[in-house]
Amino acid sequence: MLRGLASELIRHERITTTEAKAVETRRLVEKLITHGKDGSLHHRRLAISQVPNLMTVRKVFDVLAPRYVDRPGGYTRLIKLGPRNGDAAQMALIELV
Repeated sequence: MLRGLASELIRHERITTTEAKAVETRRLVEKLITHGKDGSLHHRRLAISQVPNLMTVRKVFDVLAPRYVDRPGGYTRLIKLGPRNGDAAQMALIELV
């Protein structure tokens, strides 16, 4: 589930999900972008092992990593949206900065 959320966040650069899922997805995506900033074959293979979607990993290494080369961390932003109407689950918007 987290792999899918991370892949969708990287693909669309903004998703809405529950707050708990957003926090865990943030951890995974930040690690992936850090791997992308190094750019070596070893780090590419580590990223593929975490998210086995090649298009996602390619976007991390080719598009996102150069964007965040001067940034030491904190590649995502988490905005709390309030409770969902159906079951009152706390919702959050997670996006790449």
